[in-house]
Amino acid sequence: MTADNLSKQKLLQPQTKNMGKKHPKKRGGFLWLCFGLTGVAMLSATAGALLAMSLSTTPLMQSQFTEEEAAMFSQEDMAHTSLQLPKLTRPVNILILGTKVLTSDVDETPEVDLGYHATLNSLEGLSDVMLLVRFNPETQKLIALSIPRDTRTLLEGYGYRKINDANLYGGPALGAKAVSQLAGGVRIDRYVRINVLGVEKLVDALGGVHIYVPMDMKYQDDSQHLYINLKKGEQHLDGSKALQFLRYRDRKLGDIGRIQRQQLLMRSLMERALSLDTIPRVPKILSTIKEHIDTNLTIEELMALVGFAAPLDRQDAEMLLIPGEFSDPKKYKASYWLPDLKAIDAMMAEHFGFDQHSRGYREVDPTYLKVAIQDSTEDWEAVDELKRTLNDNGYWGVYDSESWVKPLEVTRIVAQKGDVKSAQAIRDALGFGEVLVESTGSLRSDVTIQLGKDWRDRLTKPEEYESDLESQELESQEFESEELEYRDIEDR
Repeated sequence: MTADNLSKQKLLQPQTKNMGKKHPKKRGGFLWLCFGLTGVAMLSATAGALLAMSLSTTPLMQSQFTEEEAAMFSQEDMAHTSLQLPKLTRPVNILILGTKVLTSDVDETPEVDLGYHATLNSLEGLSDVMLLVRFNPETQKLIALSIPRDTRTLLEGYGYRKINDANLYGGPALGAKAVSQLAGGVRIDRYVRINVLGVEKLVDALGGVHIYVPMDMKYQDDSQHLYINLKKGEQHLDGSKALQFLRYRDRKLGDIGRIQRQQLLMRSLMERALSLDTIPRVPKILSTIKEHIDTNLTIEELMALVGFAAPLDRQDAEMLLIPGEFSDPKKYKASYWLPDLKAIDAMMAEHFGFDQHSRGYREVDPTYLKVAIQDSTEDWEAVDELKRTLNDNGYWGVYDSESWVKPLEVTRIVAQKGDVKSAQAIRDALGFGEVLVESTGSLRSDVTIQLGKDWRDRLTKPEEYESDLESQELESQEFESEELEYRDIEDR
């Protein structure tokens, strides 16, 4: 047996300690933290027992693979059977494919002519959504890499195509091969396919999702019976409306704009789905949507992934976009997203630990960094002052972008292309804001500053702002002290 095989074996083991970090809401939170962690352990054991009793080892796999197709995925066990929630012990990469199949997409003529293109419960079509998700216990990070469906790539046996053709021509195995090659050869451990009907049922099973709709969304397609009518503002969406939010496609950014909205919805869904009170509901949720899912994950492996992700903070979830640019319509017959392979190599080295052709992000001279400002305060004096502050710190590539429509309390400093160091450097220079890795900012920026109320308060109420900072620092020190005390008790 090779060393590589040995390293892949026994990747998961029963979880005995909760690895999550939650800040106490008030002093004396240490006692509640202890009670909470004890409850989590009991909850995990209960959930594991329910799963073991209600579901077989691999109840969700629908695909039939050839030996060559199966070899596209890691063949080693990832979980140890136990009545406790398994624990993830090495980084794993999961390919997620979201499909939408209409009656017009298949050869068979429906027995009844519905008069429109109905959505089928099928997984064998084009993949509208493609994500490569990395669960990394070494860094305590969850990284979701969005792959635009229009990405131009070489599909083995089919020539240059849009990458969403891979699932149509060769199922998840060809999809995995295409994504792996695009990402420089990164290993893909498992896959999950889910169709749009399953997404709708999943959202409903979770009780809906709360999200800020950034604009009025109205669209009508009688040929598909697709009617989108969402109003701008904070809303709670059921499964049907969540699909409207996902499927809406504005003309300005096309598929990339839809990916940005997907990332917004993913954050909201993660906060809902990956909460500890959801774990006991997993068997019922899977039972509800299992006819719409195909995966080579076992239940134990799935629970290990959920158990790892549940306690993560929002800053620990990073959402990336394959670097690239829109194709020139004069050069290509079809509309493509042209991948930037050098930038992809840097991204994979930085976030996926896969340094095949690159050493990761280079040090960036602030003079040449592209910094976009998306204002949510409607205070242009505050925006101008921010520009002056950035200029004083050597950032000259600063430009105004479209306003961020949702009013923000805390400024978000978005590493648009995954360059965390540059985003953190801006955060250190400004002395405020929350660093996030996602692709919801200005498309051509390196870093996007989504300006919040905290910057305006800093300018107009400096004494009150400094007092708040001191209180936050004191609370952080108290939490660290309580956490160390808890760990000492746990170790004993």
